[in-house]
Amino acid sequence: MTPINLQEEYAKTEIAKILNLLDEELVGLAPVKARIREIAALLLIDKLRKNLGISSANPGLHMSFTGSPGTGKTTVGLKMADILYQLGYIKKGHLLTVTRDDLVGQYIGHTAPKTKEVLKKAMGGVLFIDEAYYLYKPDNERDYGQEAIEILLQVMENQRDELVVVLAGYKEPMDKFFESNPGLSSRIANHIDFPDYTVDELLQISKIMLDEQQYQLTQEAETALSQYIQLRKERPLFANARSIKNALDRARMRQANRIFDSRGQVLTKKELVNLEAEDILQSTVFN
Repeated sequence: MTPINLQEEYAKTEIAKILNLLDEELVGLAPVKARIREIAALLLIDKLRKNLGISSANPGLHMSFTGSPGTGKTTVGLKMADILYQLGYIKKGHLLTVTRDDLVGQYIGHTAPKTKEVLKKAMGGVLFIDEAYYLYKPDNERDYGQEAIEILLQVMENQRDELVVVLAGYKEPMDKFFESNPGLSSRIANHIDFPDYTVDELLQISKIMLDEQQYQLTQEAETALSQYIQLRKERPLFANARSIKNALDRARMRQANRIFDSRGQVLTKKELVNLEAEDILQSTVFN
């Protein structure tokens, strides 16, 4: 039997590039990245076993991503779709993101066509269902979410080679959702929890976001932003990187107004690029 050069087989795929991009594009999330590497390794070895005629059951590919908003779940879903495509586990490699509203109808006979249409669009790729726990509303007898779940279950079981499903949302509601739907839980092989970002990680993310738009923080602004992040994390509805992006957008607006109010002066590139501490400290978070 011809031996296999693992490094050559690995190089034939784009997996190394995808995993490196995951490291570069996403700050922190070490346990998530480690889990994705483990899954990628399992799938590569499984593919090599099949090439040698070693039979084994297909690895379970459906996944659950749990964590707060803005922790990179959709980005990781996209990268996972790339890995699955490179290894031949899905035919197209696209990711379709949907919510309850895309799947569940408002009246009898409306849900099945909606759900089946979404599944048709997702075939050959990854179906990413955000806030998946909203599909199940046991307190509402007239809710049609259970119908969507039953159709989803059939496809997850019978068309595993054509579609990978990722169910995403907050951890506690997702745990309750799986408890109430053991059929779904039994079909999910990979549960990945996304931790919240630390203050330092969010500051690093801020710098990356600003650099992409050719802005930078002065030293005083960086200190102010670090304080802002600490305070904002303690407030309700904090969405990690998403909240930081919104805060930076508002800081840029304050910078623009500050420059506009001082019109008449000759502007240098430095004034147009720099965000000052006052652009951060005017946030209501400091009140």
